[in-house]
Amino acid sequence: MLRWKGYIAALLLGLAACLNSASAQTTAPADTDKVFSLEDLEGIVFRGHPIVKQAALLSEAAKANVMQSLGYFDPALKSSFARKLFGGTEYYNNWSNELKVPLYIAGADLKVGYDRNVGTYTGRENRTGTDGLAAVGLSIPLGQGLLIDARRSTLWQAQAMLTYAEADKVKQINSVWYTAVKDYWTWYYSYREYALVKEGVDLASKRFKALSAQTLLGDKPPIDSVEAQITLQERQIQLAKSAIEMQNAMLVLSNHLWNEQSQPLELPKNAVPQTVNENVMLPGAMVLDTLLGQAGRQHPELVKLRAKGTQLDIERRYRQEMLKPKINVTGSLISTRRDFTQYVPSYYDFNWSNYKFGVEFAFPLFLRAERGKLREVKIKQQQLSYDLQQSGREINNEIVTSYNSLSAYKSQLSVQVQSINNQQFLLTGEMQKFELGESTLFLINSRESKLIDMKIKRESMIAGYQKTLAELYYKAGTRQAQADLQ
Repeated sequence: MLRWKGYIAALLLGLAACLNSASAQTTAPADTDKVFSLEDLEGIVFRGHPIVKQAALLSEAAKANVMQSLGYFDPALKSSFARKLFGGTEYYNNWSNELKVPLYIAGADLKVGYDRNVGTYTGRENRTGTDGLAAVGLSIPLGQGLLIDARRSTLWQAQAMLTYAEADKVKQINSVWYTAVKDYWTWYYSYREYALVKEGVDLASKRFKALSAQTLLGDKPPIDSVEAQITLQERQIQLAKSAIEMQNAMLVLSNHLWNEQSQPLELPKNAVPQTVNENVMLPGAMVLDTLLGQAGRQHPELVKLRAKGTQLDIERRYRQEMLKPKINVTGSLISTRRDFTQYVPSYYDFNWSNYKFGVEFAFPLFLRAERGKLREVKIKQQQLSYDLQQSGREINNEIVTSYNSLSAYKSQLSVQVQSINNQQFLLTGEMQKFELGESTLFLINSRESKLIDMKIKRESMIAGYQKTLAELYYKAGTRQAQADLQ
């Protein structure tokens, strides 16, 4: 019998030595840990994340489109020359020049020209003297195109798209940040879970070694050591699983880490998340009202829809303008003057007696194409109005839903903290009873495992609360202020 007990005691001592060695290898020095806070993550994400930089290009593309639309108002210089000489006869020698300056007002064009058309067979209506004729005039649409024309419509719509692009940029950046925050709190939870399970392994290891020593002295039965060993092995399995989950969470979080040159960074292995107070502070009702009001005014989705509405309103005005008849009036004062230093008789100079004048009129009789296009634009406006109403309602409800979830998390956390304190009290009492021989190791292990599970659930609630807090701001179309990154 004594031989059997000695064999078991030796086996227990050997296992205890092995576990002690394994525990020493997996325990990292506390002073090498470096806190990686949410503020640190924010600085890295907004400095080098490729999607953030890509979103900034949306505004640049919209500005380039505005510049392209402004090109319709660029002055244009046009010149043409043609000459025919045959059989010693100069049939024509024509040289035409024109500077056209589109005007923003009334769709008019300012024109400055110089023509020199000579030759035997040049038409009388186009023939000029050898000095040529200079002209200064305007081309004005009195009907279609007076209030709005194609080039002004294109420019105004491009300017409306600037607002659309800015809102789209904000939406993409908010989405990147929201995803990064969620991944950060996932890493926080996996780290805290690992730490709590590691604490449980250390407790089980110490208990097993103590019971092994007491078994050698004959104070405890060998069955208690076996019970302690089983508990230790179960927690070691759970620790290995938690370690893998923590490593994977660190890898996922590293997806958001880039330097200023957009080169990928890795989260250091000794990095630890920031600590969070379990007594969370729920945003007040004033914060909720502020977010609801801000979302109604500045939410990227609503801003994009309103910008689209502005674009459609410009298109509607343009299509209504197309229903008018086309009446273009062109007039120019002409002179033989080529510069302002030479003398020109008054009857050849710029005055109201020397001019060219023309009128152009056109009007489709049925206007079916124009009326159809106008109807299509109005239908799109109605669709957009309904979409704006529905989107606004959904956004408000999503904000309130996230706020309600925060309230639920706060209540659950408060109860969970109380439950943990009560469970700790039960565990302490059970250990005291065990020392007096009135309890069993099985009850201690059960209560201790229950306590660890409750602490892990508390950390899960804290991470869930922080994710929901980020979601609240994201649903409102913004992101947490620096003071809220706690």
